[in-house]
Amino acid sequence: MTWFESPILAIETSCDETSAAVVVGRSSLSNVVASQVEMHRKWGGIVPEAAARAHVESILPTVKEALEVAKISKNELGGIAVTNRPGLVGALSVGVTFAKGMAYALQIPFIGVHHLEGHLLSVFANNEITIEEHVALIVSGGHTELVHVRGLGEYEILGQTIDDAAGEAFDKSARLLGLGYPGGLALQQLAETGTPRHPLPKGLSGPTLDFSFSGFKTAVARLVASDSSLSRPDIAASIQETITSVLTDRALRAVDSLNAKTLSLVGGVAANKMLRQKLSAECARSGITFLTPPLNLCTDNAVMIGIAGSWRLAIEERSGSDLDCFSMADL
Repeated sequence: MTWFESPILAIETSCDETSAAVVVGRSSLSNVVASQVEMHRKWGGIVPEAAARAHVESILPTVKEALEVAKISKNELGGIAVTNRPGLVGALSVGVTFAKGMAYALQIPFIGVHHLEGHLLSVFANNEITIEEHVALIVSGGHTELVHVRGLGEYEILGQTIDDAAGEAFDKSARLLGLGYPGGLALQQLAETGTPRHPLPKGLSGPTLDFSFSGFKTAVARLVASDSSLSRPDIAASIQETITSVLTDRALRAVDSLNAKTLSLVGGVAANKMLRQKLSAECARSGITFLTPPLNLCTDNAVMIGIAGSWRLAIEERSGSDLDCFSMADL
């Protein structure tokens, strides 16, 4: 596999983080993230219009910092990669508009990148791991999918959530426990001092590769409301145990169904310590190679967008001035 040889500026603005990075091949020279967490925390969740405005304010200084950290000038760039799907359309449009303008001014090519392809390739950042056929579990606030990765650009959805994503289940449960937003890390920390003593529904039964977390969220709400004297750490531990068990079970089932030799875990929820430990242990027990990115590349970041853009630019793919943004898009 060949990679784009010149430095690429990568931009990610799909949700509530403005990120810019400089990538050469699949190696990052910089990775700058301007988070909006504090702003959205007061509302208990992401407000799309506010997110878009914050991206407008952050995009230029974030790009400048990414170039400074990488120690290159904009005139040394050979291309630009930018997330254009899926995500909050207003947020995406800030990054895409900036990328179009900069590419035009510098007379260099640019490419629109699928956010989930970025996550899929995040495990291959800054290393020499061979990109081979494998099963990937993508888990984030908006996505829960099992993907058969046949090769670069060749993806088949094996299973997905039929309602809510696992990350959303974590965040909603955290809010019910009064842990605020975002709640994934806070819930994980609270769970470390508790015991998973409360049985919670695991959604779909039978030999399926799909997921369902809507009933789980309802059950957590009822549990929290049932008795104020219940141990919050025990409830948190039960929530984490149930979600990670479901994700682990489905992922291993997908690996078995394809007789795959490698499993990757990517996306924001891939930062969950228990999930990483469970999948790592089960894969080791079965002789399966387990891959997951470092914590800073689990959440939304521009490095992963740069890697996806690098190989697409290398095979002469280009986007034009008519590149649009989409809230939903098949992988």
